[in-house]
Amino acid sequence: MSASTLKIFAIASFGIAILATLTVFIISKNEPVLEPVIEPEITVPETKPFVSSSTIGVSVEGRNIEMYSFGDGEESILFVGGIHGGYEWNSIVLAYDMIDQFSSDESLVPEGITVRIIPNLNPDGLAIVTNKTGRIFESDIPDPSNRVAAGRFNANNVDLNRNFACKWAPESTWRGEVVSAGTQAFSEPEAQALKNVVENISPKAVIFWHSQANNVYASECENGVLPETLDIMSIYAQAGGYGEVPVFDAYPITGDAEGWLASLGIPAITVELGSYQSTEWNQNLAGVKSILNKYGK
Repeated sequence: MSASTLKIFAIASFGIAILATLTVFIISKNEPVLEPVIEPEITVPETKPFVSSSTIGVSVEGRNIEMYSFGDGEESILFVGGIHGGYEWNSIVLAYDMIDQFSSDESLVPEGITVRIIPNLNPDGLAIVTNKTGRIFESDIPDPSNRVAAGRFNANNVDLNRNFACKWAPESTWRGEVVSAGTQAFSEPEAQALKNVVENISPKAVIFWHSQANNVYASECENGVLPETLDIMSIYAQAGGYGEVPVFDAYPITGDAEGWLASLGIPAITVELGSYQSTEWNQNLAGVKSILNKYGK
């Protein structure tokens, strides 16, 4: 191949390359520009657990006071056991049995309601009798003749159900006996723990489990019994087969928790079991369900 031929071939190749480049440029210029694909950010909504527990305070001797919550409704119904510790420890067993029931059956909690249970407001009083802390069972309940009256009080020998701000006095009575009510209303850490809970959750109603009188009692302070208190007293008593006592007048009481709640406009009742040994489970489950039916949506 001559030199002139090679020169012509090189020029032709160069022209073809330029033409190809221009063609690609023109084609690519006319193609739509594709935006990068951005994957949407996926977020999982935060949900509250159905069952939760918290420590709401500590006793005089440093034992934890626990509260269990079920559901996530805006309105709270509060149940309290063990305010009189080991002296009424079937009220503690009943509270723990209720905790088990709600933990296993979410359908018991109506829409819009959170059920809250303090199983034992007086853990030191329980320890005085049983040397146990935390969960106890019905099989732990002793013969009534072996019960120790000291287990009714906290480690400061204060009757906690005389330490609240309703007609409080430094001394009160229990079945005709003088009992200490503390140095002032809410002087005891256990009473303070309940006060803090009530202030935080503003319950629609509060139910206390005690023993033994086989009745449901309404509460009042300075202004008489709230109409709604009478309502829930009757609802629980009729469902559970207990007697109804609108006004407690067996002996003078000052500084009781139920009366303090009444002074705040919160309906509160005292469910006195019929013995010191049994939880009267079926009766109280029926009573609890009847209260929740009243307040549920």
